[in-house]
Amino acid sequence: MEGGGDQSLFVGGGCRGLVVSKIRVLVVDDSALVRQVMSSVLSTDPEIKVIATAADPIFALAKMQIEWPDVITLDLEMPRMDGLTFLRRIMSEHPTPVVICSTLTEAGSKIALEALAAGAAEVIAKPKIGLQERLTESAATLIQVVKSAARANPRRLASTNVYTPVPPKLSADVMLPPISGRHVFRGKESLIAIGASTGGTQALELVLRSLPQDVPGIVVVQHMPEFFTKAFADRLNTLCALEVREAVDGDQITPGLVLIAPGGRHLLVAASTGGAYHAEVRDGPPVSRHRPSVNVLFRSVARVAGPCALGIIMTGMGDDGAIGLAEMHKTGARTIAQDEASCVVYGMPKEAVALGAVDRIMPLNQIANAIVETMGKHRSTAHSSL
Repeated sequence: MEGGGDQSLFVGGGCRGLVVSKIRVLVVDDSALVRQVMSSVLSTDPEIKVIATAADPIFALAKMQIEWPDVITLDLEMPRMDGLTFLRRIMSEHPTPVVICSTLTEAGSKIALEALAAGAAEVIAKPKIGLQERLTESAATLIQVVKSAARANPRRLASTNVYTPVPPKLSADVMLPPISGRHVFRGKESLIAIGASTGGTQALELVLRSLPQDVPGIVVVQHMPEFFTKAFADRLNTLCALEVREAVDGDQITPGLVLIAPGGRHLLVAASTGGAYHAEVRDGPPVSRHRPSVNVLFRSVARVAGPCALGIIMTGMGDDGAIGLAEMHKTGARTIAQDEASCVVYGMPKEAVALGAVDRIMPLNQIANAIVETMGKHRSTAHSSL
């Protein structure tokens, strides 16, 4: 461990179990200006208390031995120990929600995805110029990200996605009309739709890596900002037997292919000739405060695929996807929700269950087998009806 010695993360770290009224935050950054500005910004919220700042992870360790934070904001490029090494050590020894804030994380950088894979709850880009002004301008986003991270299950983070709230909270009606009356489904092929948010990068990796090449086409919305999704898809493509790529408007959805919704744009599914499907990538306002939105994807799947589809909602903050999954369920689609124990944040699945939209609730490590089993039964039924 570079410069780390043998300090234990557990010494003096027993404070986490105490009941406190505020979210305790430790700011770790080698820039004195960043530490000062972030502390000032976070301290404006009555629910947050900055308990300490540190110029590098070694100083941070010493302060954490005195009082353990609920959330750590962490730069990646620092002296004595880099942020990624520190993150991995925290998540292996004493899992704690970590928000990465670094100039290295913009434009879907590889290191940002490595941080998410290592257990970071959130990743936000730190401006390279006009730092004080831009951090101050984005105060609401920074505060919301810290609050979102504080609600995460740190054990599940260790075993994550960027959240940017955008009011007002619009429904999928702004992108396509709901299903009403008798509806004719034009798609005939099997189709899988997955939605996830906080903690979803690791969850999706586990599920997709466990699937065989012959599964039906898969469409995915993972809440991520623009530029991050291509790098995320490229990384999954190197790890999975399936072909994984960022969706492009007009892409045909075929067996063995996974299309990831591009950050900053909505992904919809439309029917092609012969009962197949293709992707539509559209601009539009945030829906359920997200773009891409799981509700938009799920509604489009409900409209064209109905009983030929399988909808899966996984770990994530908020309720995006719950209404869309209910719409899929009403059109005859099979539906699955990740269970609370295996979620980093049991928000989206919980809301879907509350709406009565879910057929099966299961741990993350059982979802891949359920996909193979469910879609295999659908193919057999479809074949026997010919």
